Amino acid sequence: MDQKEKPSKETLEKWHKDPNNWKLGILYYNKEDKRILPPKRMAWAGWTVNFANPISVALLVILLIIIIGISFFAPKK
Repeated sequence: MDQKEKPSKETLEKWHKDPNNWKLGILYYNKEDKRILPPKRMAWAGWTVNFANPISVALLVILLIIIIGISFFAPKK
């Protein structure tokens, strides 16, 4: 598949249903899928991180650092 070509809905559906793309049943890992936030296994439950995409992992780490930083530096009552 060409890098600039977007995958078809059928391809996205095939990737999503493939159990080999789900580590431990909950962690999505697909090097072919360039989406940062693909839908979870149960699509109604929201989105998950594509751990094969470095941008996706970087955004997750940044978000965790922000949350930890806010909780660490928040004024104590």
